[in-house]
Amino acid sequence: MAKIKSKFVCQECGFESPKWMGRCNGCNQWNTMEEEMVTGKAEFKRSPSIISQSKPQPIGKVKSGSYQRYDTTIDELNRVLGGGLVKGALTLISGEPGIGKSTLILQAGSGIAAKYGTVLYVSGEESEEQIKMRADRLNSISEKLYVVSETNINVIEGYINELSPVFIIIDSVQTLYKEELSSAPGSVSQVKECVNNLMRIGKSSNVPIFLVAHVTKQGELAGPRVLEHMVDTVLHFEGERTQEFRILRALKNRFGTTSEIGVFEMKEEGLVEVSNPSAMLLDSMTEESDGAIVVATVEGTRPILVELQALVTATNTGFPRRTAVGVDINRLNLIIAVLEKKMGLPLINYDIYINVVGGIKLEGTFGDLGIAMAIYSSFKGIPIPTKKLIAIGEISLTADIRTVPQLEKMIKEGEKMGFQVCVFPTRNRSKIEGINKIKLNGVDNLYSALKYIENN
Repeated sequence: MAKIKSKFVCQECGFESPKWMGRCNGCNQWNTMEEEMVTGKAEFKRSPSIISQSKPQPIGKVKSGSYQRYDTTIDELNRVLGGGLVKGALTLISGEPGIGKSTLILQAGSGIAAKYGTVLYVSGEESEEQIKMRADRLNSISEKLYVVSETNINVIEGYINELSPVFIIIDSVQTLYKEELSSAPGSVSQVKECVNNLMRIGKSSNVPIFLVAHVTKQGELAGPRVLEHMVDTVLHFEGERTQEFRILRALKNRFGTTSEIGVFEMKEEGLVEVSNPSAMLLDSMTEESDGAIVVATVEGTRPILVELQALVTATNTGFPRRTAVGVDINRLNLIIAVLEKKMGLPLINYDIYINVVGGIKLEGTFGDLGIAMAIYSSFKGIPIPTKKLIAIGEISLTADIRTVPQLEKMIKEGEKMGFQVCVFPTRNRSKIEGINKIKLNGVDNLYSALKYIENN
């Protein structure tokens, strides 16, 4: 009988140690080391790896071509994946509990089953009856969609060989286990070995696999970081369970861009695609209000208009608060410093709150000018015609309004939504063509932009 030994493995990064440590030497995280039992080699053989028959050759002679993709029947999901689901790809989707991960993959699985053939849905957290109840509610019933409640990876592999599905869903990867390993499901050893099994199956059979993963309290992907490196695509579902909108982002994508987003609305019948996010996000906007303004951003190839709100109020705690939702707090502090130094606004004794309506996060510097104008409007009590004006531009430390990329695309989106005026960097004017229905008001510095609010 083989001698049984134990080792301690970090559940965050996979670092191994013969003894317990309070802090992992690999990732410096505290209390992440857990004991796992190790048996002899005679009792456990690792899953066979994918055997490749290719030989080294000059890169110029390698044939390149487009990947074969499945249409998931969900346009927003196709957009984030880069055009569809690549055959043989491993896709990991994460998000907070109740955000809609299982709903999305069940809708996608039903659509693929109806269009391409057998789909296997493996659930380690719900019974077949629970999955059927959700499918009835979502109207996602297909005769070629097979469901099973199982966590043993060896048994699951037998089902895959028996059904030969064109698409496999695993919900969730942290519940899988392999009998030969003594560690608990969700541990580093179990997750790595089970995912390696699935990767071998997917790559050798050219079958795409969707893996659902849990997240930590901080919203990060639970389990070892090596999991993200093993898969081809990592998707993340954002949003609040109390809000209607859900945003799907690609954090990693070997077959497409990571800058695209998919926007969904959670309804009783499931996740409904939002093809025009700007119209949905601006639907409840008031005619005019102090501290509210419409700004633009670009997510991949899609321009999006969102409402940004600012509230400036006298502080009562002795130390002013700076709170930002949907905006980088460091960027907010930079803009506040420019307003104080260059514009002479006495904001040192005021609390400042910034919120982007709808749960959208403003990436880049597109919204700098809008943030400054909203803060100024709230501080002075000057209303802004929110349904008429949009602001786009980056603010430098010298209070100059700098150019931003893809400005013409964002202005045309504002024109399509019926806005009448756009405040933008004057330096971008030469790059704008074909704009007829919206008045272009170029500004060189922050002083000119703030004066425009007072005069209009």
